[in-house]
Amino acid sequence: MREREIPPFPPFPGTVVEARLLQERLRGSVRVEPLDPSRLRRVAAADVTFLDEKETVAAAVVVVGYPSGDIIEERTAVVRTGFPYVPGYLSFREGPAILAAWVRLRHPPDAVLLDGQGVAHPRRFGIASHVGVLLDVPSVGCAKSRLVGEHDEPGPEKGEWAPLRHEGEVVGAALRTRRGVKPVYVSVGHRADLLSSIALVLSLCPRYRIPDPARRAHQLTQELRAGKIPLSR
Repeated sequence: MREREIPPFPPFPGTVVEARLLQERLRGSVRVEPLDPSRLRRVAAADVTFLDEKETVAAAVVVVGYPSGDIIEERTAVVRTGFPYVPGYLSFREGPAILAAWVRLRHPPDAVLLDGQGVAHPRRFGIASHVGVLLDVPSVGCAKSRLVGEHDEPGPEKGEWAPLRHEGEVVGAALRTRRGVKPVYVSVGHRADLLSSIALVLSLCPRYRIPDPARRAHQLTQELRAGKIPLSR
C-alpha cells in the first residue's frame, strides 16, 4: 500500500525534561475555534495498547463517515517506545504509534478523537492537542478519567454536562453520553472549541458511553494483542 505523502514529523523527545519544554513551547500553537459539522465528512479515532514488556506499542486508527458512522477505513501500526509512563506525558509514549498508523490512511480524516486530554492538562497540551497540532487537523480529547480539575456532577440524562475547571479556568467538560452512566471528559485538542467538541462526541455516541469509532479502535488494539489480526494492516 502506498502511504500518503505527509511532511516528516519532528522527533519526540526522549526525556521528561525535554518533553515538558516542548509542551510549553507548542501549547501556544493550539487554536480554539468552532468545529463546523457541515465541513465534516470523515472522523477518525485512535487507540493504543502495549504488546509486551519491551514497550512495543500498537496503535489503531479508525475512520468513519460522518454523520453516518459507517466504517470507511482501519489502519494499525506497531512501534517501539522507550519513553516512561509519566502522567501528563502520554503523547510522548503513545503519539509515535498513532502517527505511524495515521500516515497509512488513504482517506484523510477531517477531525480526530483521542483517548486522552487536550487542554484539560497541567500545561494545557495533552495528547489530543499534541497530535492535532502536529497533523494540523481538528482534534478532540475524550477521556474516561480526568487528569486535572474539578467539576460538579452533571445531570443524569444524555447530553448533560458540567464544566471542568482547573486553576480558575474552564478546561473541559464532564459529559454524560448515556443516561445514568459515568461521564466522559471532553476537552479541546486543536481547531475546535468546547461546545463543538461536546457536540461531536455526543453525535458519535448513539448507544454506548464511548464514541463508536473509539470503541472500534480499542477493539482493534485488543485483537492485535490477542494475535487475531496481523501486526500491520
